[in-house]
Formats: sequence, C-alpha cells, structure tokens
Amino acid sequence: MKFSICNLGCKVNAYEAESCAYALEQQGFERTDFDQPADISLIFTCAVTNTAAAKSRKMMHRIRRMNPDCVIAMVGCYAQIDAAAMTDAQIVIGTKYKKDLAGFVTEYLRTGERIVKVEDLKDIAFEAMAPVRFENRARAFLKVQDGCNQFCSYCVIPYARGRERSMNPQEVIQAARQITETHQEIVLTGIHTGRYGREYRMSLEDLIRMLLKEVDGLKRLRISSIEITEISDGLLQLMQENPVIARHLHIPLQSGSTEILKAMHRPYTADEFLERLAEIRQIVGDDVSISTDVIAGFPGESEENFAEMLDTIAKSAFSFLHVFPFSPRSGTPAAAMKNQISAEVKKERVGRLLAQSRAMYQTYMDRFIGSEAEVLTEECRDGYTTGHTSNYIPVLIKGESEHGVMKKVILKETGQGEMTAEEV
Repeated sequence: MKFSICNLGCKVNAYEAESCAYALEQQGFERTDFDQPADISLIFTCAVTNTAAAKSRKMMHRIRRMNPDCVIAMVGCYAQIDAAAMTDAQIVIGTKYKKDLAGFVTEYLRTGERIVKVEDLKDIAFEAMAPVRFENRARAFLKVQDGCNQFCSYCVIPYARGRERSMNPQEVIQAARQITETHQEIVLTGIHTGRYGREYRMSLEDLIRMLLKEVDGLKRLRISSIEITEISDGLLQLMQENPVIARHLHIPLQSGSTEILKAMHRPYTADEFLERLAEIRQIVGDDVSISTDVIAGFPGESEENFAEMLDTIAKSAFSFLHVFPFSPRSGTPAAAMKNQISAEVKKERVGRLLAQSRAMYQTYMDRFIGSEAEVLTEECRDGYTTGHTSNYIPVLIKGESEHGVMKKVILKETGQGEMTAEEV
C-alpha cells in the first residue's frame, strides 16, 4: 500500500514526519509524493496561527474530495488542541504517540475503527521516535528537545506541545551517528532548543561538546533557532574554536520595541537584546551571521513602537529577517487584546521590514566577495549547483554536481539574495 506525507509545520514537524515515514516503510508501506494517489495520507498539522490551522483543515478536506477512500491521519499540534475539527480523518494523533503512528495505521486497516489519541500533556516525557532518513535533503534535522515553558502572549505552542523535555543524550549521540552515515550536516532542532537537557543536569553546550567528541563523521553542526537568553558564553566560545559548528545563529527578536516586548511576554528589553548581540560578536567574531524573526502589527503597536523596531533592527546588524504579520491565535492572550492593527497597516509594515532585510542581507554578503568558503551542495539548477555556506549564505556554484557534499569555493558576486561561486 502507498502512503504520502504533508508537513504544514516547522522543522520539528519535519523530523517527526520523516520518522513516521521510516517506520511505515519498515512495515512494508511504499512512500509516494503527496500530489500522487495514495492509500494513506499523513498530514502533520500546525496550530501556530489561525491561518495555519485553517490550512490543516483545508488540506484534510482537499484529500477527502480527491480520494474518498484514502485513510487520512491528522497528526500534531492542531490535532492536539482541536481534535473535534478533524472530521474527515480516520486517525487523529496529538502530541503523544507519534512514535506509534505506523502501528495505528496498521490497526485501522485491520479493524476499520476510528482511532483518536489526544490526551492531557501533564507530565509528558520526551518521545524517542524511529530513525529518520532525509533522502531528498542535503542536511538532516535531529529533534533533541520538545515543549515550551515560556508562554508568550501570542503563542499557542505551550498548549499544543506541553512543557519542556529533552532527548536522552546517549540517544542523541546514537541518532547523530546514524545520520552522519548519509548526511554531512545535522541541524539540532526543538521547540526551545536552547533549553536542552535540564532534566539531565546538562546544557545544549554540553550536548554539542559530546557530539563533537563522539560523532566522527560530523562535518557541520547547525542550531536551528535559539533564544537570546539561552546562549551561554561557553557555547559561543565553542563556536569560535570549532569550525564544525555553523557560524550562524537564528535568534528571535519578535519586536524591537521594549513596550511591545513586554506585551508579548518576552524575557528581555530591546537594549538587553542589543547588548547581548554585541557580546556574541565579540566572542565569536563579527563575521558571524545572526538572523531573526520579527512580528509586524502586534496589538497596540503604534507608529512610534514600529519606528523603535526599525531602529533596533538597524542597530542589530542582522544578516536577514523572517518577517510575519501578527496573526491572532484563538486561546492566546494576544488574540483578545485591544487595539488590534488593521490588515492594511500590517501589510505596509511587513513591506518596510522586508525591504530592510534585503538591504541588510546585501550588505552582509558583500563583505565576503573574494573569500573562500565551504558549501554544502543541495540541488542542480540551470547549470549551477545550489548550496549554503556555514554562515547560511545561499550560493550558486558554476557546474552541476551531486547534492549533500561539501565543496570549497571562492565567493564571487552578490545578487538576488545569493552569491555566485567557483569551486576551488
């Protein structure tokens, strides 16, 4: 029987989806592309905004219309917080029991009885999943942490994922060794990756030291996203000393206005954020790439607040921004706040932030013209091979080659958000 997978969420979702795919393949199921007919369709849902939840529902209904006999499994965050909306699904799995999804599929095919596994997340433990294969990706994700205790006022994820928990460090080492048999870059990921290891009395820094020491085939290690409050000086020193660790940190800012940060329940002020960025560059080096997430149009964001945002971002010298218009999520404090910003104003502010991001990225890339870099190749395109450097600059290398290998190149020119390069 054939199955397909659609991931509508984050890197953590991607890891979980690939793990479930591997488990199904081990049971004899055949994977096919999501746009192809399948006997079973797995939809890994997202609940971070109302729009994301609506996409999950639409995908479920679309599959049902296209293939009335298909067995649909709705999995993950949106299934956890609104199982009643999964009307077209025969299998509904929330945050627990994803590791057992393949077994539930087999059970449903045998009995024909609808399966719903959505349970309270109190005292939830980290769920070690099946091995993961990323056959069509140059880099592989490794989920080492799950859950969040922060409860930002706009975010539903603590309710959908539960409290913080981490993968056993020895299981991390084992999984990393397996991944490096086929991939040269591992991306450590989690909901709150920087808070790894509290229950094991260790830190993310400790885990990375273990990985560098005990995983021989590791060529590049990347941290997917980390909060400014969770970056230790020891971790920064390790980045500075060891070229295996990617020279790129993605650190969410969310707003550059201290007043809005307070309303968001973020644990820092704008000035504190900028001070820590300066310390990061002092330890790692000022060529380190630091990117961020920002939200435009949070409730109550005045023109003055937005001007503060632009000023903070300008002072930050980010390499690039991920920009999101504020989208209210039912059940969060921010959705009920007064002074909601109009769609027109949010769109205009998003545009200004994106223009600022493009200019900052151009400035950042220009400094590397003529320098040597290592690029992890990804795919071929019009006579070029695409890839990313350690500091996450997208590169076009002249000539076509296989994906997933490291190549030394000379960076040549910048344009359209990427650099051209020639192999050394």
